[in-house]
Amino acid sequence: MTSLPVPDSYTLVAASAAGQTKLTAFDRALLDAGVGNLNLIRVSSVLPPGAAHRPVLSLPPGALCPIAYGTIASSAPGVTIAAAVAVGIREGSFGMIMEFSGECRKEEAEIAVRAMVDEAFASRGLPLDEVKVRSTEITVPEGKAACAFAGVPLWG
Repeated sequence: MTSLPVPDSYTLVAASAAGQTKLTAFDRALLDAGVGNLNLIRVSSVLPPGAAHRPVLSLPPGALCPIAYGTIASSAPGVTIAAAVAVGIREGSFGMIMEFSGECRKEEAEIAVRAMVDEAFASRGLPLDEVKVRSTEITVPEGKAACAFAGVPLWG
């Protein structure tokens, strides 16, 4: 049995954007997050052992990119939406990625993903060495749609 290669690099991205429709707002948020020209493959929440944090995503346009993400879109004027991701790291082991999106401020989204990382590590009986968080928020403008997106692309 063969499997896909295990990624050895990751980064955290987050961006919000407005557009004429929810889909175009999502597309703009992806572009602003630096993943808009990739083919995203949504994955669950395990960070491979030994994966290195890289500040910049390095993939050519059109590449297949595994990514754990949270996203929310709305067209309700005045509503604030947020998305956040957190990566829990245990040196010498695998890590966990948690994602959240909702009608809230980004600070609330950050609290939620941090709590999820804590619970995921506790469920596995692993000590937690470090947590990295990235978040974004946007208030939906009148006559537009908006999207908040946060993700953890994996590559290499």
